[in-house]
Amino acid sequence: MHSNRIEKYKQKLKLTKRQRQIVVGAVLGDGHLETQDAGRTYRLKIEHSVGQRAYVDWLYDQLKPLVGTLPKARVRTRTFPSGYVSTGVSYGFATYSLGALRFYAQQFYRGGEKIVPRLIGKLLTPTSIAIWYLDDGSVKSNRHRTFVIHTYGYARRDLQRLQSALEQFGIRTTLHTQVRLSGRYLRLYVVSESAATFRALVEPIIRAIPQMHYKLGNKLPKR
Repeated sequence: MHSNRIEKYKQKLKLTKRQRQIVVGAVLGDGHLETQDAGRTYRLKIEHSVGQRAYVDWLYDQLKPLVGTLPKARVRTRTFPSGYVSTGVSYGFATYSLGALRFYAQQFYRGGEKIVPRLIGKLLTPTSIAIWYLDDGSVKSNRHRTFVIHTYGYARRDLQRLQSALEQFGIRTTLHTQVRLSGRYLRLYVVSESAATFRALVEPIIRAIPQMHYKLGNKLPKR
């Protein structure tokens, strides 16, 4: 597209309900909103390890009308607050810079830091939870058939807001401290009594991406 045509196209873009839900889940997880024009518009950057290429391609398909270029791989270096540095190959894409994403940036960022907004109870949906879990979640262990969301970087107050929001869906969680090379973090642990409810909530999305079935601990049964 010619640049003028692209600008006209972007101005007409509106997020669908499903795309809004995906944006919320992605920003809660590993997604990042950034502005290049002092907050007038924002673009969503999606980036995962190259091993999760199928998941990134699925996200690209869901958001394709908002994206101008295909996903691609690149070498990524990440520095944690503790000073720990990790390097690997990532795979991702970025949306156009859109005014439609400004609301989410205003909600999820304060002073350049990602936060959990007070409105999270109204923003969170089963689709958002599934995307968030695909980004940051895992099965606790083969022995403990429940789920953990690795909420690194969020303050305790933010996580308490998420706990309250999840309770709307019948999902009860507790906060656990995890020690890693990159520092000490709090994470959300889905209590065993809520594991079946959580699984039923996120399974419809995960079922659509066969390469991500491991997030539920085993292969999904055929239907």
